[in-house]
Amino acid sequence: MKRFHVHVHVEDLQASINFYKRLFAAQPTRVEVDYAKWMLEDPRVNFAISTRGSKPGLDHLGFQTDTTEELVQLKAQAQGAEMALMDEGETTCCYAKSEKHWITDPQGIAWEHFHTLGDIPVFNEGEMVTAPGACCAPAPDAAEAKSNCCTPAPQAQSGCCGGSAKSSCC
Repeated sequence: MKRFHVHVHVEDLQASINFYKRLFAAQPTRVEVDYAKWMLEDPRVNFAISTRGSKPGLDHLGFQTDTTEELVQLKAQAQGAEMALMDEGETTCCYAKSEKHWITDPQGIAWEHFHTLGDIPVFNEGEMVTAPGACCAPAPDAAEAKSNCCTPAPQAQSGCCGGSAKSSCC
């Protein structure tokens, strides 16, 4: 079974946590200094907020799969529909290790398809090589995704999407 995923950038993490605790009538399942996540069952959604974005608002949407087979099925479906796909493979982000790929809708909204493999103690394992505060989804077109992903312009991108290390997108 799949779980809908929403990631929103916020300016004030604590105020946002307080708001969403009331909205969902639930405590977050994970809280870090820059991140919080709710794994809700009704509706079945992985809702995450972070202070790592360049501006507040929707960062990306997606589907989290319970199995690798479901992720393979989503990838095949996207490829069969001739959607441009950015395959990250196994990567780390949002305090988790995942297998993932991305597609972008006509409005430029990134959609992440991922299967979580486990938790990690840092936002991403490549934080030392990526720009501080970087958290992003691919750029609206595949060509831009390699050049813009995970790095606020005009910073270098040595650890992101086209660099030598795995991407730190979430």
